[in-house]
Amino acid sequence: MNNTTIATEPLSPVITSTPTPELFELQQEFYGNLRAQGKSQNTLKNYKTDLDCFNFYLNTEYASVAVKNFDQSLVSNYGKYLENKYSSDNSRRRRVQALRIFFDFLLNKALVASNPVRKLPTSPKFLDIPRPTPFIDVKTLWTYLVEETHSQDKIQELLSKRNQILFLLIFGAGLKVSDLSDLKTSDITIIGDEARVLIQHPKRDAYTVTLPSIFKKVYSEYLIVLEEMKLKSQISFDKLLFYANPYRIISGGLSPRGVEIIFEDYRNKLMITLTPKSLRQACIFKWIQQEKSVTLIKEWLGLAPSYDLKLYLEHAPNFLYNEDILEDIYNNFRKH
Repeated sequence: MNNTTIATEPLSPVITSTPTPELFELQQEFYGNLRAQGKSQNTLKNYKTDLDCFNFYLNTEYASVAVKNFDQSLVSNYGKYLENKYSSDNSRRRRVQALRIFFDFLLNKALVASNPVRKLPTSPKFLDIPRPTPFIDVKTLWTYLVEETHSQDKIQELLSKRNQILFLLIFGAGLKVSDLSDLKTSDITIIGDEARVLIQHPKRDAYTVTLPSIFKKVYSEYLIVLEEMKLKSQISFDKLLFYANPYRIISGGLSPRGVEIIFEDYRNKLMITLTPKSLRQACIFKWIQQEKSVTLIKEWLGLAPSYDLKLYLEHAPNFLYNEDILEDIYNNFRKH
């Protein structure tokens, strides 16, 4: 009998996306924060998929590394890793965005000294192709909102006026749903005929954005009905927006998901192409046609100076918007 033992190579450890216990706990807390902000289950799933990619990279390249040692070199190598792993620009871009937001979370907890993801080079090829709400759908929604406010039901009238405010803050001032959540009535300033909204940016100085001229009229009427219904509902808050049922105001503030649901309802009811994002993109084209400077547009959108608006400038002739028609529709309906 041959007792010769055949030598075998030791099995290589299986690389997984399971993070270290320290990183696992932080990511779970991060997901919890997103959930508390009103992010949908699908959005949370996407964040987990994107961060699992980062976890897999860490396990592959670094075996074990403490969060405090996450530095520019580690992140830059991750950028190269994504370039090799994914042929899709959107896949790479999404994973970089998710990691940037996660590092902001770590920075807020003072676990890292800076956010090195913000130094990853960006490329115009990462830009989304603009898909703005068509102008005919902008007019359709605004007309419906104006008509809807003339309800005998006081709470329905208030809800409609709130939704007019939402519309004007997005199409008029380019606000994101995340900007809208914590807005207060004190963030709106009206001097003479000009109305402006104050944006409290978490990473830079606050700034203001000009609102359409019609905003002043809508806002003054909104405040009157809002205060009346707050008194009736026996509730007090300083937020600009609110949640309500068909009978009373429930609470101040409105989550990003709450805003999205409102626009989903109008999209389905009116059969139009509309999301908060597409309405915001329409605002960008409107500003370009109003000949606002690119620098000012980036400032109003809260974008970094390095962000490239090339695709918007190239497509601007294909999307025409007229802000003045909002006031015409509003005034003509009131005459009748």
